[in-house]
Amino acid sequence: MRRITELIRDYSDAYVLSDEIYDRLVFQPTEPVFSPASVTGMRDRTIVLDGFSKTYAMTGWRLGYGLMNANMAEVFSRLMVNSNGCTATFTQEAGCEALLGPQDSVDQMRSEFHQRSVWFAEQLNQIKGVHCVIPNAAFYAFPRVSVNGLGSAEIAERLLQEVGVACLDGESFGQMGKGFLRLSTANSMDNLTMAIQRLHTFFDTL
Repeated sequence: MRRITELIRDYSDAYVLSDEIYDRLVFQPTEPVFSPASVTGMRDRTIVLDGFSKTYAMTGWRLGYGLMNANMAEVFSRLMVNSNGCTATFTQEAGCEALLGPQDSVDQMRSEFHQRSVWFAEQLNQIKGVHCVIPNAAFYAFPRVSVNGLGSAEIAERLLQEVGVACLDGESFGQMGKGFLRLSTANSMDNLTMAIQRLHTFFDTL
C-alpha cells in the first residue's frame, strides 16, 4: 500500500480513497496501521473513510465519517445533504460518546475476536478440502475450498440449504476470491462450534 501511494503521489490530479474501518481491529500490530494520508504530500489528496460499525459494534446505527481536505469536504457535504438529509441527532451523540468515552471495551472486543478467529481458522483447517490462513484482523475467515470440482458459489449455496450455514462466495469480492468462502466469526462460541460441526458434516459427505 505504501508503494502504491508513493506511485500515485506523482500524479497531481489523483486522489486515494482509503477505507480504514478495521484499523483498530488488527490483532497484534507491530506498527501503526498504514494510512495513505501519512505519506508526505498525500494528506490533502487522501479521503479516509471510517465509522462506528466495526470498532464500536454500532452496525445498525449507520454512522460513519470521512477525513479530507476542506474543498473536498464542502463537495461531500452537498452530496450528503441532498442524498440522505442528515444523521439523526441521537445517533451523532452516541458516536461522540463512543469516541470520547473509555476505550477498554474496544480492546476487550478485539481480544475476543482474535481468540475466536484463530480458533475458527484452526478448526476449518481440520476439514477435508478446506484451507484457511489464520486471520490477523477483523472477524472473518476466508478459506479456500476445493472439493470434487465444486465451485465456491455452489458450495456456499449448498451450505445454506443443506446444513444451515450462511456464508458468502469469495467471488462476491472480486475475481480473485473465486474458490474461497467468507465466514463471519462475529458470533458466540456456541454458534461457531455448531457451524464447525455442520461444516464437517457437509464436507465429509462430498
